[in-house]
Amino acid sequence: MPDEVAGRRRLGIFGSAFNPPHTGHLILVAEALWKLELDGVRIVPTGEPYHKDSDYDPGREERLQLAREAFSGEPACEVSDLETNRPGPSYTVDTLRQVATEEPDADLVLLLGADAALGLPDWKEPTEVFELAQVAVAPRPGVDRDEVEEAVTGAGGGHRTTFFQMPRTDITATLIRERIGSGEPFGHLVPQRVAERIRERGLYVG
Repeated sequence: MPDEVAGRRRLGIFGSAFNPPHTGHLILVAEALWKLELDGVRIVPTGEPYHKDSDYDPGREERLQLAREAFSGEPACEVSDLETNRPGPSYTVDTLRQVATEEPDADLVLLLGADAALGLPDWKEPTEVFELAQVAVAPRPGVDRDEVEEAVTGAGGGHRTTFFQMPRTDITATLIRERIGSGEPFGHLVPQRVAERIRERGLYVG
């Protein structure tokens, strides 16, 4: 894919397990829309993660709905079922290929936290990931930028990577699951509609 052309739509792609979605996700997307001058962001909940961050998964359909609740108030965001409808493990390169086909007039910008960017060399076909999209990396606590730059360079994408700042947040999905499981308050860490759905459906309590 050639470098971005003036006047073309800039579309962010933000994938995550969203297990569950939290305010840190919303902050990252809002900052990316502003600082990267994106025209919109497609939110892509993972179908079947090729590596799991938790033994507890309420299921791809539930996580899709949680993401829809989380971003329901963000008009520039579209929550996509692209990966939740795809059988087998979810790979970013497959998602980018499909979006590039659906959006031939858009320049794709893959949004990543620095912790995820560290793993790029081990992704499926990382070189093509960088051919299909510019990669924009947000900082994460405890992750050194030099290490991220080394990782993306090793994956062949140093010239296609940019960094953007966002307000620091230590909120993680793991923290929220732990708080729910131990009966601690969590509603202030997730969007209100996400908290309501978690409570209504008794998610993450066992």
